[in-house]
Amino acid sequence: MKLPDRFFATLIGRPDELLRTVRFVATMAVTAALSGCASFSPDGGMNVAAGIASQELEKDTVAIRTLENATSARARVEHLLKRPLTADTAVQIALLNNRGLQAAYNELGIAEAAMVQASLPPNPRFSFSRIEGSQSVIEAAIADDILALATLPARAEIAADQFRAAQLAAAEETLRVAADTRRNYYRAVAARELGGFLTQANSAAETAAKLATRLGETGAMNKLDQARDQLFYADLTAQVASARQLTASERERLIESLGLWGRDLDFTLANALPALPTRPRALPTVEQDAISRRVDLEIARIELEALAKSYGLTNATRFVNLFQLSGIYNHTRESVGAGIDVFRAFGPGATVEIPIFDFGAVRVRQAEQIYMQALNRLAEKAVNVRSEARDAYHVYRSAYDIARHYQREILPLNTIISDESLLRYNAGLVDVFTLLVGARQRILATIAAIEAKRDFWIAKTGLQVAIIGGGGMRPTDEKSKTGAITGAGADGQ
Repeated sequence: MKLPDRFFATLIGRPDELLRTVRFVATMAVTAALSGCASFSPDGGMNVAAGIASQELEKDTVAIRTLENATSARARVEHLLKRPLTADTAVQIALLNNRGLQAAYNELGIAEAAMVQASLPPNPRFSFSRIEGSQSVIEAAIADDILALATLPARAEIAADQFRAAQLAAAEETLRVAADTRRNYYRAVAARELGGFLTQANSAAETAAKLATRLGETGAMNKLDQARDQLFYADLTAQVASARQLTASERERLIESLGLWGRDLDFTLANALPALPTRPRALPTVEQDAISRRVDLEIARIELEALAKSYGLTNATRFVNLFQLSGIYNHTRESVGAGIDVFRAFGPGATVEIPIFDFGAVRVRQAEQIYMQALNRLAEKAVNVRSEARDAYHVYRSAYDIARHYQREILPLNTIISDESLLRYNAGLVDVFTLLVGARQRILATIAAIEAKRDFWIAKTGLQVAIIGGGGMRPTDEKSKTGAITGAGADGQ
């Protein structure tokens, strides 16, 4: 005897008729399950994020879900940390080691589980009751939600769209982590370059201050010029201290993006930012590129499609919220004189919600407004994406022109002024004040040149974000933090 037959036989005898009804309901459930049931993907839905990372970033990313995944990722991170970090290697380390990104991939796994669950038919409900008294009554029923079974394919399709949106959301988080890592890398290297330059300048100023002190002791330099030399040195000393603090802070921000700790913190950064490219990129179709490639825009499109299907499903089921089909068996034993009469009754049952007060208009209106809300937000996002792409390209070109101007014009001119001032000072044609003013101007120009080069590389990252996604702010909203090191001596006399 099969398990269901044995179960019912133990409880109430041999209810063949009920079993036939149960098998009918179960057959409907199995048929619906076979037609609409989804299964877990081998890679946990990571193909979209991994594909976008490979195509747009030329990097690898993986969801660490097994010991083998963790061991492989750890080995790659250790190998990359052995060499001085570049922006590309920093991004690759972050994609393998950033725990926040792994949490986003866990969210993708949760979304896949929700999709599979939505594709499963509802479990049938079994009820059993037994009443003892002058007569013994046993009643059993098994019911299934026929409406849920009928709408299972549509609900499974909606869940699949939502999972697709979750895949793109994981890809967008991958792009965001990569972009943040690049920005933090350029800031950290710029702070390191700036600190190195100021340290060298401070060393030269210290030598000059000591020389001024000795000259003052011999009477070859007056107290005013000595004080100016000492002030210049003291000012640079303060700037060096600020630069060191900034270097440490920017390095920590990079460490957060890389997800490093312990002995991994001893990695080496480059001493200077990369050189500017020969010419900037020309992107006449930057708006179209952003519209076709922005991941967040594609997420909004898919969510809108899912809402449209959900709206159609709500409209189709507006009059019926509940429709259950059940099989019922009633077994009654009654004592009559010296004998026992047994009565058996069976038959189908149905439960339908009667729309007396709510004809579904409220649900339909709500679904319609939710859909229109998403439609308007998608239209707004499309407009914003175009604007962000244009703005990012303008910032990119401006940052390139400014950084190039410092390299081609301002720094060479300051070098000429400094050299000529030194020649005139040695010839006794100018005093210390003129020499120090030229030195201050040269230091400020070099600081500005380093910051301009940093801003260019950050703007380049912002342009990529504006085209493919992964950012939460406009390029013009990004605040520069390195520019605070200009020192009190900028205007000091």
